[in-house]
Amino acid sequence: MSKTTRTLLWLLAVTFVVSVVHYVDNYVNYAEYPQPGPGDDLPAPSAGLVAASWFVFTASGAAGLWLWFRGRITIACVALTGYSLSGLVGIGHYLVPGATEMVWWRQTHVLVDIACGLAVFGFAVWAVLRLPGRITAEGT
Repeated sequence: MSKTTRTLLWLLAVTFVVSVVHYVDNYVNYAEYPQPGPGDDLPAPSAGLVAASWFVFTASGAAGLWLWFRGRITIACVALTGYSLSGLVGIGHYLVPGATEMVWWRQTHVLVDIACGLAVFGFAVWAVLRLPGRITAEGT
């Protein structure tokens, strides 16, 4: 297994664990997360939508990994970009008042989830620009 593939596996494993912590907390403690007010232009997703979105995002990540191992690097990177949104949507927490007042451990997993989203997105962009058409996932 190549170093690039090992890096991807580690990145996805860490991202998966962090997303489980974040999304479970977000669902179970939904009322403790700041919500947009009536005058805000931001939507307030329901707890059910938050939970369902985790499964959709994670399926995108799993598809990306499956495609990666089949050497379909470009489409794998598209799916990985979809998975990166799982963390990147966490930025939405900070677009409403009160987000910086969440307890420290909640802030930590939200920020780490955002960082993981950025890392997965960065990996996907790097890989799609550097790898397709030249080598397969096994040879990267």
